[in-house]
Amino acid sequence: MNHRFVRLAETNRQRVRIVIDGHEADALAGDTLMVAVLNNARQLRESEFGDGKRAGFCLMGACQDCWVWTADGARLRACTTVVEEGMHIITKQPEATWPNLA
Repeated sequence: MNHRFVRLAETNRQRVRIVIDGHEADALAGDTLMVAVLNNARQLRESEFGDGKRAGFCLMGACQDCWVWTADGARLRACTTVVEEGMHIITKQPEATWPNLA
């Protein structure tokens, strides 16, 4: 087993296909991104402040532990964002780009 969560109930909900870090993954309708990622991986993301693996902390959108990004760079809280068919999620923070004002 190489994932953090194991689904034991509510397995009859509609399947939702998403992409996590370039890999196709299954989720169920109503899952949050955190549940979807941790059902498919051992960690939610790597800490940007060191080498720590993160799996969420408060689970209610109050802390800063579960940020993930869309393929176009939008930041989402994995613990409060519900999966949608076709989502492309990136768990590593994209490099920041700054406008050239010169």
